[in-house]
Amino acid sequence: MKPVYKIFFYISMALTVMAVVLVIVFGLRLGVDFKGGSVLEVSFDSARPSVQELNDTVREVAGVGDVNISPAGDTGALLRMGEIDEETHQAVLQAVSAKYGEITENRFDSVGPTIGNELRGKSITAIIVLLLVVIIYIAIVFRKLSGVLSPWAMGFAAIAALIHDVIVPIGLFAYLGHYFGVEITAVFVAAALTILGYSIADSVVIFDRVRENILRFGVKDKFAEVVHKSVLQTLVRSINTTLTTLIPLAAIFFFGGDSIKYFALALMVGIFSGSYSSIFIASPILVWLSGRRHR
Repeated sequence: MKPVYKIFFYISMALTVMAVVLVIVFGLRLGVDFKGGSVLEVSFDSARPSVQELNDTVREVAGVGDVNISPAGDTGALLRMGEIDEETHQAVLQAVSAKYGEITENRFDSVGPTIGNELRGKSITAIIVLLLVVIIYIAIVFRKLSGVLSPWAMGFAAIAALIHDVIVPIGLFAYLGHYFGVEITAVFVAAALTILGYSIADSVVIFDRVRENILRFGVKDKFAEVVHKSVLQTLVRSINTTLTTLIPLAAIFFFGGDSIKYFALALMVGIFSGSYSSIFIASPILVWLSGRRHR
């Protein structure tokens, strides 16, 4: 395999290790969806108070306990608290409106810890099932290459790229959660599943071109040269697809609402990493497994 593949492969491995270290050191800041609690979003008709002022006001309400507050848009605020009942919910609204003037309640969500644990378990199950289905699908679709390379090896190479594409955004959100209070919610799981689907589609395009080249021309050159030729033949398509996807996501991140801002960020990071992991992770692993089989 050419040196450029090795360089980017090592860079990708370094990013993966860095992301794992961030998760271990900082941990993941789970949102209400997974650990249970209440989320209240309000907007102020007059000037929005500072986060510290609003925090002090809400903490004075009986039954609230810890609260995490972040700005939402130009005039709003997002309050994340432990699980509260309807009486405490109304008391918070009254305390804030009494001190800062008229407010508008945009949304209120309350999730119990049991439901949060159930959602967390189902999210992990969904990702594991998806990975297993991907391996089986690739093994069936590329079974005609069994004389050259095991289709299960293609599945392994694709899964290695998928794991990289998910771990990198998770590491980023561990960093953002530690320093900026960004939480991982069910929206992040939706982003992760979208990233997995996008990344496997990119890998399958390359694998399919490898199959076409082998079935049409045979393996006259080294298998590494066949893979390299296939990557070059699909490179323009991959770049165009990635750019046309990243541009609207960037628009959503910079100009969209706070509720989908980090969903767009997760997709941007995952799709970008997915586009080059198909080339610089899945392809080198495919060549490496081919070499091991022939040895």
